[in-house]
Amino acid sequence: MSRVARLLAPFALIALLLAAWEIACRVLHVAPYFLPPPSAIAQALAADWAGLLASAWNTLSMALIALVVASLVAQALALVVGLSPILERAVRPLAVVLQVTPVVAIAPLVLIWAGLDHAGRAIIALAAVVAFFPIFSGAVTGLKAADPDLERLFDLYGATRLQRLTRLRLPSAVPYLLEGHKVAAGLAVIGAVVAEFVAGSGGAQGLAWRILEAGNRLQTARMFAALAVLGLLGAVLHAVLDAGEKAGLRWWRGR
Repeated sequence: MSRVARLLAPFALIALLLAAWEIACRVLHVAPYFLPPPSAIAQALAADWAGLLASAWNTLSMALIALVVASLVAQALALVVGLSPILERAVRPLAVVLQVTPVVAIAPLVLIWAGLDHAGRAIIALAAVVAFFPIFSGAVTGLKAADPDLERLFDLYGATRLQRLTRLRLPSAVPYLLEGHKVAAGLAVIGAVVAEFVAGSGGAQGLAWRILEAGNRLQTARMFAALAVLGLLGAVLHAVLDAGEKAGLRWWRGR
């Protein structure tokens, strides 16, 4: 299969699905408030593209801030527990509990702590909680993934714990950290959107608020337009991080 065919295949499938959707809505006379055709969604997108882009930027900025916060905390904690098996046994169950707790369950509490007038802080905090575990788990796994033969070599030369960490375990953890950040970035966007739904406040003015506002007015086409922008935002962010991961792995293998 040629490279052009591989690139065009997803777009061809999307165009086919949209055409089938449009035809089905017109033939079956589906009510626009129940399921609008793609043409109506495109009109809603064109009519409110500036507002949707501004909301997308708000959602993306909060997700990126949350990703940075989660990355710093997770990597610092992973470095600490990576030096002590006892600390890892103590911290990992708490991290797992935090990961499996639904964000909607703790969102009202975080919203109260952040202040009802500061919904953005609560959204960032909740998105950081969601993005924390993949980075932490990847960092801890990567720190323990060093080649055993190299571990014995470091023992032979009498390397200190700091030398072993900086010259062996941290370089070995690079692929795991890159993958963890790629997963966490998508979760940060999901966490930001879910947190904004739970907050139920227009103070953040993200895409979730656009969806809520349109849903309350039964403007289904506007809801789908916001969903389309959200999906595009996630796809672009994933593509950027995937390219960054490949570049980072090329550098790592070269080293």
